[in-house]
Amino acid sequence: MKYYIKTFGCQQNWADSERIAATFKARGISPARSYKTADYIVINTCMVRKSAENRAYGLINNLSKIKSANRRIKFKIILTGCMVGLAYQDKSGKYLKRLKKILPAVDEFMPISEVGFDFAPLRQDKLSAWVPITNGCNNFCTYCVVPYTRGREISRPYEDIIRECNELKKQGYKNITLLGQNVNSYGADLLINSKSKTRNSKQITNSNKKIFKQNSLDFKNLDLFRASNLEIRISHLQPVYVKHLGRYRIPTLFPYLLDDVAKMGFEKVDFISSNPWDFSNELIEVMAKYKNISRTLHLPVQSGDDNVLKRMNRWYARDEYLDLVANLKLKIINLKLTTDIIVGFCGETDEEFNNTVKLCKKVGFNWAYVAMYSPRPFSVATKIMKDDIPYIIKKQRWQVLEDLINQPHLR
Repeated sequence: MKYYIKTFGCQQNWADSERIAATFKARGISPARSYKTADYIVINTCMVRKSAENRAYGLINNLSKIKSANRRIKFKIILTGCMVGLAYQDKSGKYLKRLKKILPAVDEFMPISEVGFDFAPLRQDKLSAWVPITNGCNNFCTYCVVPYTRGREISRPYEDIIRECNELKKQGYKNITLLGQNVNSYGADLLINSKSKTRNSKQITNSNKKIFKQNSLDFKNLDLFRASNLEIRISHLQPVYVKHLGRYRIPTLFPYLLDDVAKMGFEKVDFISSNPWDFSNELIEVMAKYKNISRTLHLPVQSGDDNVLKRMNRWYARDEYLDLVANLKLKIINLKLTTDIIVGFCGETDEEFNNTVKLCKKVGFNWAYVAMYSPRPFSVATKIMKDDIPYIIKKQRWQVLEDLINQPHLR
């Protein structure tokens, strides 16, 4: 018996596919070189953009035709990833019913949540490894479907991540990338569910002010909960808070986690993706402290206009983003920045787009993943806003940013 996995989307999806492969291996099923020789074909889907969704539909349609044309071919089609996540998050059952209707060739709809961490991922790369640290997102940007496909944010246990990274180091891996929809907020749910929940937010804030004065991170507290058997007592950890818009947001353990992974001695430590409004001074200090932490930082901006950012429910203003960039460049030598930008979001005027262009010129991004806005199911923008920017305008704006940011790298 053989399996074949086709993956669409981000690094998180690729990491999920490695775990899917591990479950097949545990059952004695080996990988096929192509779908033509496979007994199981797994399609790991993405829904961040309509184009990614359409590619999955096209593949399933082609596989269905192959199956219909030759009765001797009896491969099983298994659909997973964001499409199925959205279907199972929809408690009404309507979206799953719709999927089954339009995709009759699919034999099984498998939520990625059913694929746990019981087996070590079957990694294809022997030098670089992806290590998921969170799954899901709590931010609900109005254009984004991720909270509806992956659900609310859940952090992996701290000690499990440390154990996995230690094992990868022993196996000779040189590069590690920590993955999450928003790595900055790693551990918020662990802290909330720990003994620290007995302290109210005011007490936590006061404690945080005493321990993390200005830009100083006190790592000696780690000794309180480090143990040889990796039993980490999360409730004893003093959380890091980021003051934003005049108040302290969620607690995070990410600066501690990044510090622990960086000191293991990997040649390169990276993390994706970061949220600008949760980027703490403590995190910047850790990045500056360790030279093996990547000097290429992905920091999604999405838009350079305050009004568009508000419509997107992005919790920062243009100037706040620029202040963060300035602080990063001041503290971290040779920093390179990449970003995500959406053009043609609902109601985006020429002036608002030009503000994005101005921000890009000011920051000097080394690369940008520029996308034309497309409505996503269940998102707030789809429900209450109008996709009123013509495709030709979106394409023109996309080309402006491509020429400004990305084309110089191709010359």
